[in-house]
Amino acid sequence: MEKPKSSCSTLQSIAVSFFFFFFHLNAHAQSLPPAKFDGFVYGNHSGDLNTIRIEAFYDPVCPDSRDSWPPLKKALDYYGSRVHLVIHLLPLPYHDNAYAASRALHIVDLVNPSATFTLLEAFFGQQKQFYNAETRYLSRASVVDNIVKFGVKVLGESYKNALVAGFNDRDTDLLTRVSFKFSTSRGVYGTPFFFINGFLAPDQGSPLNYTGWRKLIDPLIKKKKRSWSQHLSL
Repeated sequence: MEKPKSSCSTLQSIAVSFFFFFFHLNAHAQSLPPAKFDGFVYGNHSGDLNTIRIEAFYDPVCPDSRDSWPPLKKALDYYGSRVHLVIHLLPLPYHDNAYAASRALHIVDLVNPSATFTLLEAFFGQQKQFYNAETRYLSRASVVDNIVKFGVKVLGESYKNALVAGFNDRDTDLLTRVSFKFSTSRGVYGTPFFFINGFLAPDQGSPLNYTGWRKLIDPLIKKKKRSWSQHLSL
């Protein structure tokens, strides 16, 4: 399946009502909060109140999520510890294999969080094999098997047992569901979506380039510096 000219958010207007209906229908099923905050933390960056936090909502088989990642990663590497990134997964229902791919990422994160982004980038780099058209004649079990083989190829043979066991473990299914519910609870209905310090970033739903990220983050960093200088002068 070739990348559509429109973004993954083309179907957002149709999907909005579905997402919110699904979320409200299932909200009471999650009787307790999850044990930890949802999402995958990029790198070794630890976030605190003095750090600019970016939250990215991604679908691992969404072309626009894929295209938005390189400029965001470049910006993160530029800002270093001044910026903290958490990625949340929103497997879109019209991407048939997004849920299984998201579940694989949760499994790997439980084994070795540092390998999670390696697998995510691999999904981005070889998305086509998991598109709807390429897998239309495959059973769900066959798709999962292909994802396990893909993960082993990317991360190494030592991950095979964990991936196989993970897809048979209800806990990893629940983690993936929590990600979906978390995303819908934030009003996210397409990918990619970005929040900066809890507020929706401008031009949500479309990939930002590196220059766009600099224009958003540079003023925040300068404002922090001014606030800190004023505090020291008191």
